[in-house]
Amino acid sequence: MISRRLDLSVQYASHADLPARPQIRAWTRAALDVDGPRGGQITVRFVDAEEGQQLNRDYRGKDYATNVLSFPYDAEPVVRGDLLVCAPVVEREAAEQGKPLEAHYAHLIVHGVLHLQGYDHELGAEHARVMEDHERRILTALGYADPYSADQE
Repeated sequence: MISRRLDLSVQYASHADLPARPQIRAWTRAALDVDGPRGGQITVRFVDAEEGQQLNRDYRGKDYATNVLSFPYDAEPVVRGDLLVCAPVVEREAAEQGKPLEAHYAHLIVHGVLHLQGYDHELGAEHARVMEDHERRILTALGYADPYSADQE
């Protein structure tokens, strides 16, 4: 029997307007169950731009802060990994794209948890389509708008 237990650690290293643990748990759980019920041991850490840039540079060779970084450790029998969410980047993107901040955080947590399970939009158009379809379905079920739609209000 596969465990559905979710051990979730949330770290607030940034002092922005951040989502609460129950929201993060709901978003993580929804993304974990995309291929059927499964458990996880996941840490979500909210960071500032400086830490986000350093980690993106050190682990991806890209010298800028990005919205979310995923560090998968294992996908079976449960998902194990870390997500680093750069709060200033998420806030800026939400404002630029005219999206509610909560919805953008939900999208990026779902997106990151899918990465932890092996989904990767950078492997080509078909992989991106599959991942985006999962994101749309999960976020709609959670009550959020299509994150890829121009109409976010």
